[in-house]
Amino acid sequence: MSGPGSEEGTTGGGTTGHAPGATGPADRARTPDGHAPNGAPRQPGRTTSGTPDHAPEPAGPAADSAPGTSGTDRAVERRLHPVTPLRRAWAPVAVLVGWAVHDPDQAQRQLTRLTTTHLLIGLAVLIPAAALYGFLTWWFTHYAVTDTELRIRTGLLFRRTAHIRLERIQAIDVTQPLLARVAGVAKLKLDVIGTGKKDELAFLGADEARALRAELLARAAGFAPETAHEVGEAPARQLLRVPPGVLAVSLLLTGATWGTLLAAVVVPTLLWLATHNLWTVLATALPLVGAAGASSAGRFVGEYDWTVAESPDGLRIDHGLLDRAHETVPPGRVQTVRIVEPLLWRRRRWVRVELDVAGSSNSVLLPVAPREIAESVVARVLPGVTVPTELSRPPRRAARCRPLWWRGHGLAVTDAVFAARHGLLRRSLALVPHAKVQSVRLTQGPWRRALRLADVHVDTGANKTVAARLRDAGEAAELLRSQAERSRTGRRDAPPDRWMA
Repeated sequence: MSGPGSEEGTTGGGTTGHAPGATGPADRARTPDGHAPNGAPRQPGRTTSGTPDHAPEPAGPAADSAPGTSGTDRAVERRLHPVTPLRRAWAPVAVLVGWAVHDPDQAQRQLTRLTTTHLLIGLAVLIPAAALYGFLTWWFTHYAVTDTELRIRTGLLFRRTAHIRLERIQAIDVTQPLLARVAGVAKLKLDVIGTGKKDELAFLGADEARALRAELLARAAGFAPETAHEVGEAPARQLLRVPPGVLAVSLLLTGATWGTLLAAVVVPTLLWLATHNLWTVLATALPLVGAAGASSAGRFVGEYDWTVAESPDGLRIDHGLLDRAHETVPPGRVQTVRIVEPLLWRRRRWVRVELDVAGSSNSVLLPVAPREIAESVVARVLPGVTVPTELSRPPRRAARCRPLWWRGHGLAVTDAVFAARHGLLRRSLALVPHAKVQSVRLTQGPWRRALRLADVHVDTGANKTVAARLRDAGEAAELLRSQAERSRTGRRDAPPDRWMA
């Protein structure tokens, strides 16, 4: 309903200080007494280098030292698990498959010309070449843990070295795809502040991956290097486990599942009646069937045996039927919590809890849980926050902008959070701690200006926006000013983010 109009913005505390995902004093690794370990200066989250422009590094899996570091930063380089070459060997095969998919007609013509002798010769060349490529990429990949950073060196022809500052690591996930579980190996994924792409170590032995994760978190917390590897994984206490039966019922009661299944049946049928063209029907039906499978069976496989446990390094999440994942919701990094309540879940008082974490891909905290339990888990993610139960609706004249659907909007502002709700059939309540608000904006198109209505948007450090829509214009202007002040004071009074406090 709104056309181009005016926009007014007031910067919150996040723009005068630092973004939750940016470099700042709260991001520095701290010892239990609150001091930075080793007196380490501020450093960027990750730096990479190709050809070294500093003193040359020792070659091979011997001890090396990063340029500009002290002798205490020396560490022995280690290689990945010996099964890794099998994963890397698929690269030459993938190139051939990509060529065949890109030009299927040419690929089919070439295949028809091949004789048995040519095929055997091709396999005799391809298999050793793939094996050699996998071995060499594994041989030239090393990692080392120093007092201040994790160093990963890769590259067969062009060398690349990633220097990951330990105090910039905000989450370390351990994942095990199905074949990796069979082989007893795991992949380590690292979320680093200020980087959009995860660095990873694939693959390590399953026990080695967990031990390395514990060591990295211990060093990030300020433990001495000589004792960090002895600390081990922090103890955890299980909070919730989602039974497979409850997860299956929740998926059956989700409207998206039935909507995609209905579309997968109705649309191909109508196309067949209209065109009688089998290829047109298949081209439409297969993506729809795939979407239906992803929204039901795919989610069930991915969210199977969902377990949430509490530990000093954050909330730990384990899940997966085929591919097993071990993730961590880091303390102090959560920017927004959304409590989602589909229509068919309300009689059972079930909700889904989703997250926005700065610089992290973690997006689900609970796939389904009773509301009371979900709120208790939210209180652990956002300490001191109580989920508001009473939200104010927009004024009745908002029905002229959104007939009927205006009733789904709501707003509540407490001492701890900015809470906005939207949705009539599928409700979603977003909670943003005041300390995580980066900026506040008021928007008002010409039609809403005539109705004296406006929207207030708060932007978070996860590059996401939460909006309180269809508010009275006077209320929105006051909310704009007060929320900017709450953001400044919230950031000033917020405790520092600390690992393993």
